[in-house]
Amino acid sequence: MKKILLILIGLSSLMMATVTSSGGVATDDVTNLQWQDDASIATTKDWQEAITYCNTLNLGDKEDWRLPNKNELISIVDYAKSTDVFLDGFEQVSNGTFWSSTTSAVDAGTAWNVNFGAGYVDNGNKTYDYSVRCVRGGL
Repeated sequence: MKKILLILIGLSSLMMATVTSSGGVATDDVTNLQWQDDASIATTKDWQEAITYCNTLNLGDKEDWRLPNKNELISIVDYAKSTDVFLDGFEQVSNGTFWSSTTSAVDAGTAWNVNFGAGYVDNGNKTYDYSVRCVRGGL
């Protein structure tokens, strides 16, 4: 019973996340992660280009941006929605597929990605072009 209660408390905390966006940077008050939230998220890149892009991004006077791992990317999905599943508060939303930095354990030629049209998680060949939303450790 205690485990179920803790899981429910954890889920309710995630559902109460507040995202605020300013100057092209969105901040999640639950994870304290900061997300790229400018118009350049509309561009697509292959996996290696996405990593390089994030590692060289200078946004909000910060240079420590990186490609998010699978769990970080999933943390900004609102599964209460059936479409356009970004958490409320992001100014730049796209229902496209976004890269994570997490390589598949089964096939090193693929990496995990999240489709923000419906919220599903999948593997994609690293040569495919998907959208990119960089993240940094937070405040």
